[in-house]
Amino acid sequence: MRVREYRVKPIESLGRGLQVLHVLQEVRSASLHDLHLATGIPKPTLTRILYTAHQHGLVWQRMVDGAFLPSHTQRRLEPDDDAWLVEIASPVLDDLSRRLQWPSVLAVPRLDYMETLETNSSRTYFDALPPRPRGFRVNMLGSASGRAYLAFCSRQEFDAVIARLRHKEGAAHGLASDDEALRRLVQSTRERGYGIRAPDFGGDYSRPRSEVDDGRESIAMPVRPQERVVATINLTWRRQVMSTTGMVQRHLGDLRAAVAAVEERARAAGLGG
Repeated sequence: MRVREYRVKPIESLGRGLQVLHVLQEVRSASLHDLHLATGIPKPTLTRILYTAHQHGLVWQRMVDGAFLPSHTQRRLEPDDDAWLVEIASPVLDDLSRRLQWPSVLAVPRLDYMETLETNSSRTYFDALPPRPRGFRVNMLGSASGRAYLAFCSRQEFDAVIARLRHKEGAAHGLASDDEALRRLVQSTRERGYGIRAPDFGGDYSRPRSEVDDGRESIAMPVRPQERVVATINLTWRRQVMSTTGMVQRHLGDLRAAVAAVEERARAAGLGG
């Protein structure tokens, strides 16, 4: 389509804004420095452009690494694209951290492990998680997040994950070969409504708490906009500060409300089915 010629000057600021949006559409996520290198636009100007675009729902910023991304409403989603989930969950996690001051992590199931997508750790006051990159692998059988997923996912998903884990070597996957222990794990987690860490899990993927201990405990709940579990959200804290029972009494309701908010936002956007 050819636009007729008009005797007017183009809006340079709009042109710069559209240039930034075009770059984000192409690269999918970028830091402020990345955008500066790609466009040549000074960083103060870029900051104003990005803030304005955010105010209009065109871009958003991930907490875990500070990257800017185009809103899911502005692009075509790929079948395995998790960006929409992070975009929807980030403001909920941000609000949760402001109220509780303990960190949370949004994680998604992969073939036989959980992968972290977002965390509000940088916004917490009481305690922050050790720096970990986006995409950090979390043990499925030992972590609260993995156990929450296993307890509430479909039977087909559960069987597929356990079958993969049974072919892996190492004590970290030993539980996968104990059918009775797995049954008790699923039953107790469903009765509670949330997952807790295994007693010997200290945060490391493969080594037990006796070798590596991050000094934490966690609880986690599944995110299910429809019937399928698409993610988990946890709440983690220093073990020396509070017991699991104490955390559940104080803040399980807050975690449950955060999960419900993410589920509602996903349903409203027609996502997560």
